[in-house]
Amino acid sequence: MASVEQPEKIPETRITISDGALIPDKGEGSLLSAWRISFFGALGLLVLLPVLSPQPYREIIRYLPDGILRTFQVTLISIFFALVIGLFTGLGRISRNIFINRLATVYVEVIRGIPLLVQLFYIYFALGRFLSLDRMVAAILAMSICYGAYMGEIFRAGIQSVPKGQMEAALAIGMSRRQALQLVILPQTMRIILPPIGNEFIALLKDSSLVSIVAVSDLLRRGREYAATTFLYFEAYTMVALIYLVFTLFFSKLVAIMEDRLHNHGR
Repeated sequence: MASVEQPEKIPETRITISDGALIPDKGEGSLLSAWRISFFGALGLLVLLPVLSPQPYREIIRYLPDGILRTFQVTLISIFFALVIGLFTGLGRISRNIFINRLATVYVEVIRGIPLLVQLFYIYFALGRFLSLDRMVAAILAMSICYGAYMGEIFRAGIQSVPKGQMEAALAIGMSRRQALQLVILPQTMRIILPPIGNEFIALLKDSSLVSIVAVSDLLRRGREYAATTFLYFEAYTMVALIYLVFTLFFSKLVAIMEDRLHNHGR
């Protein structure tokens, strides 16, 4: 009988898409790289527009600093609590305790299935009937809960990507499971998950613009206030967009540098 040729197996390909800015490739050293064109182009416009056209761009620049400060305040506090929530959620997702595992999984599925804007409205307006939350507290709470679910999946994937032999070796030398996780697994996990955490930070920085909906005076809110009083919508939103772009590109580069240093340190 003639042999039947087996169809050639197509190698599995995974496509990763993130809401954050692209982390620059360390091999992308060209003077005209996409990151340099984008970053220095946006930075140049931020400098040139107020010089070439002081009215209204210089006035807009003077109007926005407190909004920038509030944006970073919301972002940094939210990312801190999101990391704490994400760590415990990730540990819960790999827990052998069925109750803890299901609780963490339900949290991830529910939160990831509801848009951040809806969560923000729900916490500030719907729960406002029962809890009198300050708008800033409500904004940070919504951002932390939402991004905590995504961080939980990042921690889970990072922990599970560490070879199982690491845990077995730690247990073999007398460590408890908790000690092995704390001293052996998590330090390796942090190097693995730095790029996705960096992307989530950048995505959170951009999504912080949603808190303007509940009247938190962030960067976007200040831009809207200026535009509403002067009717210079194009100019105001151009400056707001450029500032967001400069920040996201700057932090994407910073994450790339940190990733490279951790990679070299781990050799």
